[in-house]
Amino acid sequence: MIPEKLDEGDDTYGLLHYLYGPGRRDEHVDPHMVAAWDPYIDDPARSPDMTISDLALIMDAPVYALIGKKPKLHVYHVAVRNAPEDRILSDAEWARVAYELMDAAGIAPHDSDQGCRWVAIRHADDHIHIVATKAREDGRQPNLRQDIVKMHRVAARFEVEFGLRQVGRGDKTARSWVKSGEAEKAERRGLKESARQTLHRTVREAAAAATSDADFFARLGAAGLRVQQRIAPDGNVTGYSVALPGDRNKRQEPVWFSGSRLAPDLSLPRVRERWSGPVLRPSSVPAGMWRVAEQKVRAAADQLGAGGLHQGAGDVAALGDLIVVAAVISPRLVRDQIREAATEFERASRAPAARNLEGQARELYRESTQVLSQSVASVGRNDAAAALGFLLALVTAVEASRRWHEAQEHRTHAQAAGRAGRLLREAVEVTTGASAAREYRPRPKRTAAQAGTARRAAAAASTRPMAGVVQEAVPEHAREVLADPAWPALRARLTEIEKAGEDPADVLGTVARRRELTSAESIAEVLTWRLDGWRRQRSSTAAATGTSTAATSAGGTGRTGAPRKTGAPSPTRRPPGDEQRKGPRRAR
Repeated sequence: MIPEKLDEGDDTYGLLHYLYGPGRRDEHVDPHMVAAWDPYIDDPARSPDMTISDLALIMDAPVYALIGKKPKLHVYHVAVRNAPEDRILSDAEWARVAYELMDAAGIAPHDSDQGCRWVAIRHADDHIHIVATKAREDGRQPNLRQDIVKMHRVAARFEVEFGLRQVGRGDKTARSWVKSGEAEKAERRGLKESARQTLHRTVREAAAAATSDADFFARLGAAGLRVQQRIAPDGNVTGYSVALPGDRNKRQEPVWFSGSRLAPDLSLPRVRERWSGPVLRPSSVPAGMWRVAEQKVRAAADQLGAGGLHQGAGDVAALGDLIVVAAVISPRLVRDQIREAATEFERASRAPAARNLEGQARELYRESTQVLSQSVASVGRNDAAAALGFLLALVTAVEASRRWHEAQEHRTHAQAAGRAGRLLREAVEVTTGASAAREYRPRPKRTAAQAGTARRAAAAASTRPMAGVVQEAVPEHAREVLADPAWPALRARLTEIEKAGEDPADVLGTVARRRELTSAESIAEVLTWRLDGWRRQRSSTAAATGTSTAATSAGGTGRTGAPRKTGAPSPTRRPPGDEQRKGPRRAR
């Protein structure tokens, strides 16, 4: 839960009119009041006795009654937003949040009935807007010192109480959150993410893979970003800023972001720490890059944090860069999961301590990063089987980092590592299922006489109990699987496989035998992930086969699909040059 203090203004009616309106692109859904300074104030969206103009006048009344000089910008505006994965709060829960935040900020303290007037408006599931006028009922202005800091403390309490994502605060390791205006601007432009998010991801990928200043700036330019270097009088580069092409402000100027505005470890001095050691030159063929990286990562996992707090901080930073690069070159089958894992692990890679850059684990992680980033051929291979061992090693490394953070009492960072580890485990199981599908050999096709029976069996497939499929395929785990909360998802995957014309028991048994299941926290969830990989691989194989078949039937060999006539012999083909010996053409 993030309280964000937005720009102050002098037009109460204008802000209320926007919040109660449809928004710039009809994004406001059912705008209504969830709380106010007076519990008996009417809501303009629900009562015919109150208009937006009336509400604005009532809220502005104490401003005009202020003793002394009035504030030039008297409208106080705060947006409170939950993370996308959080559950949807009720109006009553949002009302509690608004009351406590206004008390903490000093707008309307609980121990005084002379506070400022405010309202909380909700027009979306994941956030509310709080509007207040900076004038108390007793004719004084409120004390708003450290208001946003105090509101963040309240938000942290609600995260625990409501079971929301706990956002770490105060250690300067959190990434910069997207501003509401940036999100709305991206929505107006039809973009999937804000310019800040795109720049953050692109700069992080370039920093993780670069080996020098020149390489870093070259990668930013190759990614299509606009780059400005800050050059000192002595000619040294001391900083940089980036902008997204087409992203401009009201004055039609590029919107620049310095590295430190994107993330604490993307300032130029922190970026340069990544290539403080020697550059490794790959000594193996591209096909063996995954194996080389796997060996180094496994060795580093045993050494992570062995030298103490500062060495561990450097180790997890290097591990974060490795996951970023792995996401870029990973097989398409699991690229989304690994990218999400890199995003989740980002907070864990920034330990709240000074970093020692000489650790053995850090050196091994950096070498693995260079091995993968320099292996251009691995990008084209898209070989999920070759990457499986590396992904397993990466899971071990992330788990080691989680245990290290817990030992240092870095609660937020340990949670981030745990989320990243779960995503990587999913990638491992999806890859396992895809490997099983790649090597799977279906039973021989039935004869034409059996085709009718096969069609009738397929029509009745939906009536087959999937619990029996589980008991047939994995009898030793059947009881545990059927009692697992993830069983409905597994059952749905088995049903889809059966509808596709395959034997669900045979498929489930095949993926179950690929790797052991006894160490899984949820066997049903692991099997679901493996079936996801199976279906993705089978779909891609079927698409490739269908394309090849279509090309051949359409004339890939130079023949048409029409049947050849066999009633009369074809004329004998003359040898080359025989055309000169032909007689005169007979007139018709």
